[in-house]
Amino acid sequence: TNYKNQPLQYSFAPGWEGKMAPLGLDPFRTKKGKATAAIIREKGVNGDREMAYSLWLAGFEVKDIHMTDLISGREDLSDVQMIVFVGGFSNSDVLGSAKGWAGAFLYNPKAKQALDAFYARPDTLSLGVCNGCQLMIELGLITPDHTEKPKMLHNASHKFICKNVFLRPASNLSPMTADLNENKAYKIPIAHGEGRYFADEETLKLLNDQGQVMFRYCESDGAITDSANPNGAIQNIAGVCNEGRNVMGMMPHPERAADENLLNTDGLALFHSLLNHMVTV
Repeated sequence: TNYKNQPLQYSFAPGWEGKMAPLGLDPFRTKKGKATAAIIREKGVNGDREMAYSLWLAGFEVKDIHMTDLISGREDLSDVQMIVFVGGFSNSDVLGSAKGWAGAFLYNPKAKQALDAFYARPDTLSLGVCNGCQLMIELGLITPDHTEKPKMLHNASHKFICKNVFLRPASNLSPMTADLNENKAYKIPIAHGEGRYFADEETLKLLNDQGQVMFRYCESDGAITDSANPNGAIQNIAGVCNEGRNVMGMMPHPERAADENLLNTDGLALFHSLLNHMVTV
């Protein structure tokens, strides 16, 4: 009962009027969202709350689903239009990043059936961020028809890296980049030890020719340089999508760039674009 004696205190950025400029997003909205997104969690992930808030703020309804819900059959993803595999360290990454999480899908029949049924639907979107991106790569969801699958390797520095970086949209063909300015550098944090995207020359050519590279690491002025690449990813690749444009993976964390009090809402532009283009995929 002591909570009644603790006054609520708020601190807002100077000039804040209750809208998430420049997108006109309302953090106090009461209207139902345009689509429902499900946060998929596994033990050890840590990006679920920020992701849920960012999606809700952008205009999604948000549902929380743990892997145990899928494994037991309590949830089957049939009532959601989008799923997001969040970042963190599933299973403490003791088997390698997201390998244990991938096994939870591959070796549990109900979880695998739910995932397969979701991807069999033509009206869905899915996003993997950081550990979630590593999961997508491990499961081959982004390049299912490629013989040589891309890999997420240890950072070239062999160190865990946690800092703000800049991303430049490489294509406007994905729902996540459709509304973004291709000449702008978006400030988005990273936090990973195995974020170095690698693919063979044939796969890289296909990804580039088909506009499947979503983001590249860049300088604050948008220049694509080696020095802007935090992990040694081939061709500065920070995010990719599948040929159908509805399966997307990225290592940076846009959900951690969604708060005006932290003076960075660049990540919200990505989620807002996703919602705007839900009906076009």
